[in-house]
Amino acid sequence: MGLKEDFEEHADNVKKLTTSPSNEDLLILYGLYKQATVWPVTTSRPGMFSMKERAKWDAWKAVEGKSTDEAMSDYITKVKQLLEAEAAAAST
Repeated sequence: MGLKEDFEEHADNVKKLTTSPSNEDLLILYGLYKQATVWPVTTSRPGMFSMKERAKWDAWKAVEGKSTDEAMSDYITKVKQLLEAEAAAAST
């Protein structure tokens, strides 16, 4: 399986988490996903009254220097960590 296919599989797997990740983890995933699929930030930063959109934009901007492959790889790693943490919590 290639990196793109592995990335797409993990993008589907993250939707299967039974508990919602923390806001911090969601922003990390969002930034990496956007960097992997859209690549450079192409929009201006939302205004201060759009806090949610601004946080998402900041998360994407934070990984701006990563290549598509790096972003995909980091996204896969993060999803694996979340899945493992959920499995560990379920077994206790």
